[in-house]
Order: sequence, then structure tokens, then C-alpha cells
Amino acid sequence: MKAAMNMVDRLRAARVVPVIRHGDARIARQACDLLAEAGIRALEITTTVPGAADLIADLRKAYPDIATGAGTVFDAEQARAVLDAGAEFVVSPCWSEAAAEVVLAAKTPYLPGAMTPGEVLHHANAGAQVVKIFPADAAGGAGFLKALKSVFPEVALMPTGGVSPQTAQSYLDAGAVCVGMGGNLLPARALEADDTALARSQIKAALAAVSFHNS
Repeated sequence: MKAAMNMVDRLRAARVVPVIRHGDARIARQACDLLAEAGIRALEITTTVPGAADLIADLRKAYPDIATGAGTVFDAEQARAVLDAGAEFVVSPCWSEAAAEVVLAAKTPYLPGAMTPGEVLHHANAGAQVVKIFPADAAGGAGFLKALKSVFPEVALMPTGGVSPQTAQSYLDAGAVCVGMGGNLLPARALEADDTALARSQIKAALAAVSFHNS
């Protein structure tokens, strides 16, 4: 429980968890490096990134102070691979019994996705340290999250899916422990065009929108 609470605290301090999803591992790594440069404190590497486990292992070595986890984990095989690579937390779009069994046995924080109050209750009771509200925008946005917090005040919630720089702060104000944000923090077109300066400025703008600072 101590380790789990520590991760909740780390995610709360991070405020924003970039969700890294790209078909080119090189682009994914470039984005992570720029995010680390910007002072980000957490990263979620989805298993859809080619060589995701290797990337997680490399990031753990390069940035030991960044909470680095794995996302889009559906089964036991994926869970074992990312845990062996050093993932500090594991995220799924929904509850996966197979993944949960492996992750919880390893005493690693599990963050499964939920879209209904019943799912939030199930996940929290089943051992999830943080429940990912997904897809947050489609579920009802910050107003929906605020309603969930009113009945589940002790459950740490991380809205992900459709969260933008314009809406992220509203989720934090509604009680989110942190927000997961994808495309706005992985400026794919700029990186694909090798325009690092533009990518850096886009990341800075996205983080500034949620009052992010690296102090």
C-alpha cells in the first residue's frame, strides 16, 4: 500500500501524464526526450509503440526520476513484458483480469479504465490504485468527473481520452489526481518533419495551458 500511495502522490505531483502512442519508435523516443526536457514527471508508453518494452527500459535508465509506466495493456503476456522492462505503473483501457492478476501480484499500481460508476466501484474494490476515466470527453467531461468524485471521494481518478490543453485544467479543478493527454503532447507532424523547435514549442504551449511548471 505504501508503494501504491507513493505512485498516487507522484502522479498528483506530475499533474499531466503524456500518453505516448506512435507507430515509429524513434518518434516516440524523441517526444519523450522533449517532454523530459520540459520537466514532465510521468510518462505512459503504450504497447502499440513498436518495441514498447525496450523503450520503457531505456527511459527508466535515462530518466530515473520520471514515473514511467505502460499503457494499453490487455493481457498477461504484455503485463509481464512491461513489468520486466521496469514499468512503474500499468494502464489498461478497461479492467483486464489477466493483466490485473500479473500486475497486482507484482505489487505494481494498476490503472484500469472505467466509464461508469459501477466500473469505478469494481476497479477500486478489486485493487486499482488509480482508476482511469476513459474516454473522459465522451463520458461527459469535467462535469462527469466531478459527479464521480462526489460519490467516490477517496478514489484517485485519471481522466484520459479527448483531454486537451483547453480542458485539462477543468478536470484537475474537478478533482482529478492527474490527466492523461495524448496528441497535444506528442507533436507527431513536427517530429516527423524533423522540426524539433516546433515540437518543443507545441509541448511547451500544451503544458502551459494546465499551469504546468518544472519547479
